[in-house]
Amino acid sequence: ASQDPRIARAFSTFRANVPQLFAEVNRTKVEDLDIPLSEVFSTLQAYLGSSYVNDFNKFNRTFQVRIQAEPDFRAQIRDIGALEVRSNKGKMVPLATFVEVRPDFGPMVVNRFNMYPTASVTGSGAPGVSSGQTLTIMEELAANFLPSSMGFDWSDMSFQEKMAGNPLPVFAMCIIFTYLVLCAQYESWSTSLCVMMTVTLGLCGTVAAVMVRQMDNNVYTQIGIVLLIALACKNAILIVEFAVEQRNEGKSLFEAAAEAARLRFRPILMTSFAFILGTFPLVIASGAGAASRQALGTAVFYGMIAATFLGVVFVPIFYLVIAGFSERFFGEKDSSAS
Repeated sequence: ASQDPRIARAFSTFRANVPQLFAEVNRTKVEDLDIPLSEVFSTLQAYLGSSYVNDFNKFNRTFQVRIQAEPDFRAQIRDIGALEVRSNKGKMVPLATFVEVRPDFGPMVVNRFNMYPTASVTGSGAPGVSSGQTLTIMEELAANFLPSSMGFDWSDMSFQEKMAGNPLPVFAMCIIFTYLVLCAQYESWSTSLCVMMTVTLGLCGTVAAVMVRQMDNNVYTQIGIVLLIALACKNAILIVEFAVEQRNEGKSLFEAAAEAARLRFRPILMTSFAFILGTFPLVIASGAGAASRQALGTAVFYGMIAATFLGVVFVPIFYLVIAGFSERFFGEKDSSAS
């Protein structure tokens, strides 16, 4: 993964070559000497590690009692063989009689994940590579290089992202529900469609800004896109709603669209710039958590700029084309405005 240019960094704290001492117990000899095998391991634990005995209270505090051999008596390999264990006959037998200690290598800690021994890998994608693409790259590397006896699974934020899946269905649901709400409000599919068309203008600004700034399509960018759907529709409603009123008064489609664009130009700029300037600090954010604020601010800031300036030009055109199509082929003339 580190050699792949699409991965910025990949590392693991797992080490399989940590120097260790391996104590091999001759279990047959232990049985011949009539020594309980559990006593052998408890002796190793108590002297070399530690063993809990009990608690006692002193100075209004509770202290634990643990036993352990003094450092001078557990500093060398030969000290292990000098430890003694009691047999069932009451004799003290040194561990060197049936325990062979030799240097070895192995992992210091073996963690388990879903009951399997695991080695965790942490990393991130290169600039311009989204987190979703990074996960796909790691899956490809695992499929190509891991042996058949090994597998992989995701944890923490990567697991949550995989569970969330493809964001496109979420965007599609947002657009569909917004369109259905507009249809219920205006009782006209053509008026609602004119409003929804402005969403594409805002998305163009967001996509262009993300590409220019070489940012990835992360969850904060996606939240900004969902927010942009509502904000872009708000600007379009100001024009389309007034155009419908002008059309109901008997003006032609062209005159209604032109008059709506002219009269609503200043209110759209006033409300839009109040929001755009309010989100600009997110674009240039710094400090802790700046990446998330920059991602959200970039999506909303540049998307609203595109939706505002392109909207005042293209929304009247959308109304002229869609309303004209509706009247010509379906005989529908919008009569709802509120």
